[in-house]
This record gives sequence, structure tokens and C-alpha cells, in this order.
Amino acid sequence: MENVHLADEDDLYSGYDYNPAFDTESEGNPVCGARSVRSPSACFVFQMTAKFPGTSTGGRPVGTSFGLRNPMASSLGRPMTGAVQDGAARPMTAVRAAGYSSTMARGSTFDPLGQSKGAAPPLESRNDDTPEEKIKILEKKVNDLIEESCMAQSRGDMQLALDKAKEAGRKERALVRQREQTGTADHINLDLTYSVLFNLATQYANNDMFPEALNTYQVIVKNKMFSNAGRLKVNMGNIYFKQKNYPKAIKFYRMALDQISNAHKEMRIKIMQNIGVVFIRMGQYSDAITSFEHIMSESPNIRTGFNLILCYYAVGDRDKMKKAFQKLISVPLGIDDEEKYIPPNDDPHTNLVLEAIKNDQLHQMERERKALAEKFIMTSAKLIAPAIESSFAAGFDWCVEMVKSSPYVELANDLEINKAITYLRQRDFNQAVETLKMFEKKDSRVKSAASTNLSFLYFLEKDYEQADRYADLAMMADRYNPAALVNKGNTLWVRGDHEKAAEFYKEALRNDASCTEGLYNLGLTYKRLGRPEEALDCFLKLHAILRNSAQVMYQLASLYEMLEDPTQAIEWLMQLISVTPTDPRVLAKLGELYDSEGDKSQAFQYYCESFRYSPSSIEVIEWLGAYYIDTQFCEKAIQYFERATLIQPTQVKWHLMVASCYRRSGNYQKALDTYKDIHRKFPENIECLRFLVRLCTDMDLKEVQDYATKLKKVEKMKEMREQVRSFRSPPGGRSVFCCSCGQSHTLLPSLTSACVRCGTISLVVRYPDSGQSSHGTSAKGERLSAKLRALPGSNEPYETSRQQVLDASYVDPLGPQLERPKTAARKRNEDDEFADEELGDDLLPE
Repeated sequence: MENVHLADEDDLYSGYDYNPAFDTESEGNPVCGARSVRSPSACFVFQMTAKFPGTSTGGRPVGTSFGLRNPMASSLGRPMTGAVQDGAARPMTAVRAAGYSSTMARGSTFDPLGQSKGAAPPLESRNDDTPEEKIKILEKKVNDLIEESCMAQSRGDMQLALDKAKEAGRKERALVRQREQTGTADHINLDLTYSVLFNLATQYANNDMFPEALNTYQVIVKNKMFSNAGRLKVNMGNIYFKQKNYPKAIKFYRMALDQISNAHKEMRIKIMQNIGVVFIRMGQYSDAITSFEHIMSESPNIRTGFNLILCYYAVGDRDKMKKAFQKLISVPLGIDDEEKYIPPNDDPHTNLVLEAIKNDQLHQMERERKALAEKFIMTSAKLIAPAIESSFAAGFDWCVEMVKSSPYVELANDLEINKAITYLRQRDFNQAVETLKMFEKKDSRVKSAASTNLSFLYFLEKDYEQADRYADLAMMADRYNPAALVNKGNTLWVRGDHEKAAEFYKEALRNDASCTEGLYNLGLTYKRLGRPEEALDCFLKLHAILRNSAQVMYQLASLYEMLEDPTQAIEWLMQLISVTPTDPRVLAKLGELYDSEGDKSQAFQYYCESFRYSPSSIEVIEWLGAYYIDTQFCEKAIQYFERATLIQPTQVKWHLMVASCYRRSGNYQKALDTYKDIHRKFPENIECLRFLVRLCTDMDLKEVQDYATKLKKVEKMKEMREQVRSFRSPPGGRSVFCCSCGQSHTLLPSLTSACVRCGTISLVVRYPDSGQSSHGTSAKGERLSAKLRALPGSNEPYETSRQQVLDASYVDPLGPQLERPKTAARKRNEDDEFADEELGDDLLPE
């Protein structure tokens, strides 16, 4: 059916047929010109190309011809557009914006690409399989490994840092090979290569792998593509310094110094400082002085000034020591005055800020720098004071005067106290006391320190009253002084007031938790008071502070032994001998504990070690001798008992043990000679005489009768002494004085001439009624002495009413001898089962 178009009189295109296929306006497409073309013969249809913004087409849709491609004129005789005339597309200039139509629904979104309708394809994803993307990923991995290596080093894990650095090196070499394969070798990242090699060399050095570190540094230095690589020769010089290869260290330091321009002044100063330190290690003090003097003239610092004083002291230049000390105390530290930390007003915000920066890192660094400067100044003064003047005191006084006129004026009092301490080290106690007493009128801090030292001095001299007095003065000046509190506790401890002493030790620990003296003394106090658990707690805390203190470990072992825990005691003693492996008492204590546990082999080992370091310990010698006797090696026990006779020659038991060892080992002749020698040294020893009688009897010697006679005499004398001791003195008895032992006692009526203590015949009689004394012997004593001297060598030295039987029994000082195992052949049976059997002629011998 044909469509009928009704037009008004203004419609210029009335009469034309309408075909909806050519109505582009309804589809929202761009139009050509200012109005729509209804005639199919004269219409060009334009479509929007599917291009992204920012392409070569200008980022706008372009029109293309549809249908006829040759230029042609419109049916209305209108001129052709420029795009058609030139034969090239150009951006459209439609009235309405491209992609928008008034017929669009309200609330719809602007979608020029038509993605909501599926007109355009989605965005393409990045392809990671390309060589360039792989190289970028590998570079990132290398950077991450370097960072992980540095973080591991900062945590102290040097092995992990080295492993990461090595892995980074492997990845970087793989990256270089990949660039060479892809033909992009000119794009190799030299900065990344430098970072990998430098980090690897640093980690080698941190792990003490010096040859590998030097080789890696050489790779960097020899590569001309790395700029400023010559500075790394400083690091190589540091490695040679650690290896104590000082000539090569100086060589590399100087090579690095040549590589650094004068613009880097601070770096050059540090290298010259290293050179001076190496010269000191080599003993070339003149060359070191040259380097340090140059530094002090260009950029003075505290450390270099101190090293310069050391060099002048080494060469003995007195005047230059003084000049160097003056330079040292005049070095600026670059620290501002403390007034900046005082709040200028009552502004709460300002107060909070100042309170926050009081302990910030910058302020801590300033305090550390100041403390280091004070330490160097004090050490220098103590070092040069005896050398710069005729006496130590004069030199110290000069240093004090110089310090008083310097920014370190507060060090003057500390120098005075150090002067007193130096007097102490020189054993000049009087001068030390006089110097310290000068501070009694000073400010509280100095007064407290001086009084503390005075209290300690008097405590060492055992003048406990003065020590207590100055301890009180120190506490009055500064109640929070832990050293003064410890001294006060010590004075109470020696007086026996342990409970109160413990209170002062506790107060010292409350004021300063790191007061090791107070903690140690508190543990000893608890131990003395019989509270081992509390003492153990104190020493365990002290061990956490002083890890290698031998005294603390020994106290812990002693406390565990008191608590009947020998296993823990042994463990602590084992730790102790790892610190002091040559202490004979600790080794002997270990042997004693193992012996109490029944481990004889371990006990023998530690007793032998103790004997090796201290061969004069009687306890160790006695144990070792007894051990060899128990194990049936009497010959080896002889050497220990013979050493005991050398240490204690007046103790007869060691001589008897030597003779008994000879006897047990079967050497009877040597045992007899030893007993005879003992009898000559100790003629009244009954045990020796009994052994002689027994040996002479067994060996059928003629001397048996002589020794038996002597044995009877000695036993009789012993019996007399025992009788004298058993009697009581009657009232009104006479006082006698023994000339041999020097003791006075009451003269007994029955035995008037025998001393109670030593049995000597000769006595001096004192008469209590007249006070006179007779220096001669009594008549009865003279007769008894003459009778003893006139006795012949008979069997019976004394005439008695009954027949005496000789007692030749003895007790072996080594104990009863163990019964030997029976090793003889088994006794033959008396009832021979072949006894009645007759032997044939063939069994008889020919």
C-alpha cells in the first residue's frame, strides 16, 4: 500500500514518496547538512566508526560514503561538501551531539560506544607473555630480593641477608641473559646491577667472608661503566683492616682518597681518620700524628682529638700533650643549650610539645655525644696527669684548672673525685681521704659521691664506725644514691644485723634496679639467714644481668646444693668451668658432687683435673689416694701420699699410709724401711711400732725384740698419761708448771712428777701458800728419770706385779684389706674313682 504524505504549503518537498528505510533521523544517526534529505537519489548515509578516543582520526566519528563512491552533485544542485570534494573524511559538524537524540528516554546513560547494546568489543587485557613484560616482572623480583636482604640485615639475621643477596644476583644474571636473547642488551639496567653487586659484597663482609667480599668489590671497581665506583675502595680498606693487613688497608684508603674530590670534605676527613687509626695499629705514631693534626686543623672532632692525645702520650711529648688537651676541651659539640627545653610560658600546647621532644631521638643523640665527650676528657686527664708534671697530683690539678675554664666546667668535681680514686689505686689512703673530705661543703651530688667513697674506704680499713658515719652523710646528701645505701647495709651486715641490712639492700634496688652490688649482697644475706629460696631468686635475677659472672654461678650451685638438688648444682658448676676452666676448687667441688651421686669415674676425672691445677690440695690428694686403694692400685696411691708428706711433714698418718701402700702391694722390704724411717721421726708412735713388730715377726728378723721392748715402753707411758688425765685434783693441791709444754696444773699425790698434758718427767713446782717456785725437779721425779735412763734394753722395761702380754695388734690406716678372689686350682677329690682300678701293662711306662 502506498503511503500518502500530506504536506502544507510551506513544505518544499511535498509530492515525494516517503520510504522509512532512508529515514536516518529516527535511528539517531548523524545528519548531512542542516536538514534531513528525504530523497533517496540525493541522500548520503553516514555511520559512526568503532574507534576509541585519541586515535589518529582525531577522536571524533568520521563520515564515510555509502552507496556511490564517485563524486556527484545533489539533485537540488547544492555544492558538494569538503569531505566529498577532497575525497577524505573529516569530522562531522552536526547540530546535535553525536550519539544523543531527543527521543532517548529520560534517565538513560550516555553510551557513545554502544557497549550496553553489545555494539563494541570489550577492552583487551594486558598480555604478560611478551618478552618485555617478563623482563619487567624479573626486575621487580630482583628489587624485592634486595629489599628483603637489607631488612634481614637490619634484624640481625646475616645468613638470611646473604642468601637473599645471592638469589638476587642469580635473578639479575638471568635478566641480563634474557635481554641479550631478545636483542635489548643496550637497555640493561646498570643501576640494578650495581645495587645487586654492592649488596652482595656488603653481606659477604657482614658474614666475615672477606675473600668473597673483596672479589665482588673488585668486579664493581674494575667496571668502567659504574660511575664513582672508586669510592668503594674505602670498604675494601675496611676489610683489610679487619684482616689486620694494615699496609694494604692504607693503600686502599689512599686510593679512595684520590678518587674523592675536595668538595666532599666530610668524606675525606673520615678516610684520613681511618688512615691515622691504621698508623696507630702499626706503631707509626709520627704518621698518625700528621693525619690527626690535619683533621684537627680542618674539621676538629672529639674522637680525633682523643687519638691525637694518645699519640703524643706514646711518643712522650709533654708540651704537645697539654696543647692537644686544650684543643680537645675546646671542640664544639654542636649541642644547643638545655634552655630550649624549658617552657617559656604556661601555654599547655607548648608544654606538651616540649615534653614530647625531651626524650626524642635527637635529644638522645645529643646526650650520647655529650657523654662520649666527657668520657674522652676524663680518660685523657687520667692518662696524661702523671706525665705532664713532676707528680701525679700536680698534673691532675693542671687538668682541673683547664676544665674549669672550658664548657665542661661541671667535670671539674668529677676529676677531683677521680684524683682521689687514683690515690686509692696507688695505695695512698691518706691522700685519698684528704681529697674526698674537701667535698663535704660542695653541692649535694658531689658531696654524696665523696661520702660514698669515704665510707667504702673506711669499710676496707675495717673502721666500721667511720664507714657507717659517712654512709649516713651520703644518704643525707642524696637519699636515692644506691651505692650509699649498699655501704650502709654492709656496715649493718658486719655487725650481725642481717635483717636491717637486707632492708637497705632492697631500698637500693628500688632506687636502681641495675645495682648489682645490692642484689648480690641481698642474696648473701638471705643465704646467711637460712632462706635459700629467696637467695636463689636474687642470684637468678643477677645471673640475667651478669651472664658470665663466676661468683654468681658458684653461689647458684651452692644454693642448689643446700636445697638438696645436686643435679642443678652440677649443671651450674659445669657452666662455671666453661667460664673459669682452671679453677681447682670448682673442679674439686664437681668431683665431690659426682662422688656423692655415686659416679666415681666422673668424680675421678674432675679430681684429677683439680690436682693438675693445684697439686697442693690435701683434700684432693687424700681422695685420689683413697680411690686408688679402693680400686686395688696401691702403687699409684703412693705418689699422692708422698706428696702429702711433703705438704704436711709433721702429720704421721701420711707416712703410715705410704708404708701401708708398700705393704699391700707386696713390697715388704720397702715397707719395713719406711716404717723404720717413721720410727726415727716419730719414736713414740705406737702404730708404727706395732707394724714394725708385725713385719719383723713375719720376716723373722732379729730386730723384733728391740721393737717389742720399745712398744711396751711407749704403751706404758701412754697408760700413765691416761691415768693422770683421769684423776681429779684434790682441794689444796700444789700447782706445778711443766717445762716442756708450758702448762700449769695441779700436782697429783700419786704421780707427782708426770705432766698431765705431755707426760714429761721434769716439772717445776709452785707453792700457792708462799708464792715461791722450785726450778729444780722433785726428788721423786729425779729418781724416776734416772730409772728410765738406766733401763737396759730388756723385754720388760717396768717391773710389775703381774705378767704383761705384748699387744702387737694394729689398725691399718688404709682400712681393712679386701679379700683377694680365689684363683687357685680346684681341690682334687679325695675319693678317686679310679683308685681301685689296676693299670694294665700297656698303660705303664716302658
